[in-house]
Amino acid sequence: MAITRRSFIATGAGLTFAFAVGRGPRGRVSAVFAQGAGFSPNVWVTIGADGTITIVSPAAEMGQGGMTALPVLIAEELDADWTKVKIVGPGTNNKAYGNPGFGGLLVTAASRTTPAYYMPLRIAGAQARRVLLDAVAERWGVPVSELTTEPSTVVHAGSKRKISYGEIATFATAPAELPKIVPADLKKASQFRLIGKKLPRVELPSKIDGSAKFGIDADVPDMLYATVLRAPAQGSGPASLDDAAAKAVAGVTAVIPLPYGVGVVATSYPAAQKGKAALKVTWKTGVPAEAYSTDKVAADYESIARDLGRTGLPAHKDGALMAEMASAAKIYEAVFMTEHVYHATMEPMNALAGVSPTGDTAEIWVGTQSPNLTQFAAAGVLKTTPDKITVHNMMLGGGFGRRVEQDFVVDAVLLSKATGKPVKVIWSREDDVRHDKYRPLTAQLLRAAVDKDGTITAWRHRLVAPSFYGRTNPRALEAAKGIDTPVTEGMEISYAIRAQLMEYFREERGQDTGVWRAVGSGYTKFASESFLDEIARKQNVDPVAFRLKMLKDNARATKVIETVTAMAEWKRPRKNGRAVGFAFSDAWKSYLASVVEVSVDRKTGKIRVHEVWSAFDCGVAILPDNIAAQLEGSAIFGVSHALGERITFKNGVVEQSNFHDYPILRMADAPDVHVKVIGTDHPPGGVGEAGLPPIAPAIGNAVAVLTGARLRHLPMLSERVLAAMKG
Repeated sequence: MAITRRSFIATGAGLTFAFAVGRGPRGRVSAVFAQGAGFSPNVWVTIGADGTITIVSPAAEMGQGGMTALPVLIAEELDADWTKVKIVGPGTNNKAYGNPGFGGLLVTAASRTTPAYYMPLRIAGAQARRVLLDAVAERWGVPVSELTTEPSTVVHAGSKRKISYGEIATFATAPAELPKIVPADLKKASQFRLIGKKLPRVELPSKIDGSAKFGIDADVPDMLYATVLRAPAQGSGPASLDDAAAKAVAGVTAVIPLPYGVGVVATSYPAAQKGKAALKVTWKTGVPAEAYSTDKVAADYESIARDLGRTGLPAHKDGALMAEMASAAKIYEAVFMTEHVYHATMEPMNALAGVSPTGDTAEIWVGTQSPNLTQFAAAGVLKTTPDKITVHNMMLGGGFGRRVEQDFVVDAVLLSKATGKPVKVIWSREDDVRHDKYRPLTAQLLRAAVDKDGTITAWRHRLVAPSFYGRTNPRALEAAKGIDTPVTEGMEISYAIRAQLMEYFREERGQDTGVWRAVGSGYTKFASESFLDEIARKQNVDPVAFRLKMLKDNARATKVIETVTAMAEWKRPRKNGRAVGFAFSDAWKSYLASVVEVSVDRKTGKIRVHEVWSAFDCGVAILPDNIAAQLEGSAIFGVSHALGERITFKNGVVEQSNFHDYPILRMADAPDVHVKVIGTDHPPGGVGEAGLPPIAPAIGNAVAVLTGARLRHLPMLSERVLAAMKG
């Protein structure tokens, strides 16, 4: 059964976030989450007679620890015995559990999860506790004000009576209206038993013993396997197909043309792969992406960034920029370039779909950052409604923004519908590398005016990049008057500069891009922190002191900077051909300062990062050990992408195919990472994205100390280092 491009587009499947899948045969997949039974004081909590407390965690678990951190918020205010807590997932019920940071959809991304859920979940926990107290007060005939709680126990001090939550669950009834709880009713930090304490992550034991179930582990009866040969250039599709050799492969059951490629369905994954390799396909030509070559696009973007006669959309504007520029004692200017990078999740993309015989319902097993978006994607393909799509969200073997996308889900839905069987699609590593939704290529021009005292009086930051929301969320782009907030993220600065202008130039070249760990801040902070360092050094001012002067009224920023410079012994002279560099980030309402120590092989141009120090204030630190682990991982991510990761295109085709030509940091080259988490009483900021932005600029700033060469192009390839050293 061939699926035509016309019918594919007509379903709405051409929009990544406009799909969904239908109900099919149920299999014996070991569920990551299973709803408990008992008394439910509200939608978040269920208490069993045996004292088990089941708490819903609305976050997808992809290694970031959300499956533990969010339930802790409820358990803290509930005064639950953490050893009796069981965690379950939200299914697709966004009405009850949706993320306030994403308009009420179930989405785990962009460091919005903990900040958005922090207060609602604490209030939910406090409400559940009050329901239990009210039930006991009525049963014992005492004022509720005389009751207190210990972990999973209600206590009446006057009569020395105690009753467990499990026993209360046998007689309590849920109120028609939940108790009104305001922030002032919540625990003070000094009363916390769980928040800020050392707690193990709940999913780690299953990962250690192998019982954890990821998307790639899903299995149902009569399941077939599939893989898709995708068109080399985006927007293309098969012009002609010779599938005789593929169909002759033992185990291959079907070859199905798709609008964007050819699906091979088989009784095993190796057979599907072998069948795919045997396909003979010619591809349609003339699609816009065929003109996409990274060197040409980069040159074009740089030209736009440099053209000051061209005005961009104002992402931020403050003060009289032009007047300050005109009266400046000196103006500094620099251009920064960043290239595409690949998500490189440990688990390649995969999904299992079972479409019903009627074709209007489906059941999907997948590791996704948004089960609601999976519903929408499948519903679009099947021309049905999202409520007809059942999604079993498994653990994710890495997300980093890639599993917000739904292209791999669409593969499985289309092939299941065509075959009438449940189909499990698995992307090979080569498929994953060549057909990712990469971080965008960007060009940035920064200009700064300084007065006679060397103080920056004006700051202009121009960013040229494609749009993410233009493809995935046009309404959000329109509401923001064309400013793509994920793409421009991080252009904002905490430094006291009285005139500022941040401009965004949306430039599309026919190639889809996506969000990658740290989103926009990964490249915008690279530019701004590198540029600030350069200005300070050219004025013979210590770059840390230079920043502190502009942050003198920001106590949190000052604290992390002073902490990390003490950790790294910033002013200690380095020996053995090493130097240190510094950078700072204020993205996601968190404050992070990092110092790196590097060396450079002057013959080869290879940079080696030996140590990384980071000090971090994200406000309330719910699980400090987990936050430190996130920062350690982000530091490795940051070093890896700064030194070598890049995807290049030639005539619309990706030139890399696996880890042999897309090098990620190897263990032997990994630096020692030292992290200090500074817990404060401010509302939580982002964590998962926050550790990466300062790493690349800190590396470049250290290299400048060693060699005098400024590196303004990511990645910092050896040949670029050598060229910069030659001037």
